[in-house]
Amino acid sequence: MTVGIWTFAFDGKKIGEVRTAAREVESLGFATLWFGEYRGREALTQAALLLEATTTLTVATGIARFSERSAAAAEAAGRTLAEAYPGRFTLGLGGHRPGGGGSAMQNYLDAMDAADLDVASDSRPRRLLAALGPRMLKLAATQADGAHTYFVPPEHTASARETMGPDAYLAAEQAVVLDTDPLRARRIAREHVAGYVRLAAHQRTNLRRLGYTEEDLADGGSDRLVDAIVAYRSEQEVTDRIRAHLDAGADHVCVQVLSDGPEIPVDGWRRLATLVP
Repeated sequence: MTVGIWTFAFDGKKIGEVRTAAREVESLGFATLWFGEYRGREALTQAALLLEATTTLTVATGIARFSERSAAAAEAAGRTLAEAYPGRFTLGLGGHRPGGGGSAMQNYLDAMDAADLDVASDSRPRRLLAALGPRMLKLAATQADGAHTYFVPPEHTASARETMGPDAYLAAEQAVVLDTDPLRARRIAREHVAGYVRLAAHQRTNLRRLGYTEEDLADGGSDRLVDAIVAYRSEQEVTDRIRAHLDAGADHVCVQVLSDGPEIPVDGWRRLATLVP
């Protein structure tokens, strides 16, 4: 399946509940389980726990923050997981260092490649970079295996594919709401968009590159912006949006099912599994 699950819902949950949720994702037939690193568990440790709890599922960090661990530690952890679980771990890297910009990530990747490790295997995981703008997308294509994009409409996917060329791997995140109450669904979608346009400068910069105006970014986001970022009005819109990313050049779409509460959205994942091939 070219569709995976993306979630922030593991933060604050007991590890038993998280591991059970991972097994549910696997049983539903999704290709990959992506999770973010924000204020929860250390990403590489959690990846190991999820890989151990499942048998075929690919586990991806989306993303592990490069400011939180040395380059050598990231390289060693990635190789360890790739050796223990061949073909099942994707190391997504990203984040920000004050004043670092793209050069900080390039230096980090150089240090990963140069790490002097005494390891028994040369296995390495697929390495993806969190990338939005042209500079980071080109870096993802040349010094990694590709890019993981987040909070983007399909037109960004088309632009990213053009920038990176045909061979780099491209995994695009897509937020969806599968709530049958249209008013609640729209509120959930708007709250999700508002959180990013108010706080994430790099997301606003990327949206401006795509042609969204200051009016679109004001007051938590215009209707046009909410509709572009979140598929929420019908199940058909959800499937059409996933297909639009794939048609635009994505190799994989990681779907973030938004819900009205802190619970792990297992019911939404089950509904999504009935909509995608």
